[in-house]
Amino acid sequence: MTIATIVALATTEEHHVGLFDNIGYGFIALAVFLLLALVTLSHRNVANRHASKAEAYAQRRGAHVEQAGHGHH
Repeated sequence: MTIATIVALATTEEHHVGLFDNIGYGFIALAVFLLLALVTLSHRNVANRHASKAEAYAQRRGAHVEQAGHGHH
């Protein structure tokens, strides 16, 4: 076999990708994004959970506590 024959045979080989293979990548990407959304939502409002501790710490140190967020007066 010559190099030209090998190149010709290599370029004529067809590889068909099935529809399910492409959909599989989409499902994997969707699962990853849903997992990342779940992680993001699980950390929602974490700072406000410990607002009383932050206020107590700031008062012990004599710092001015600026109220921010929901439910603070």
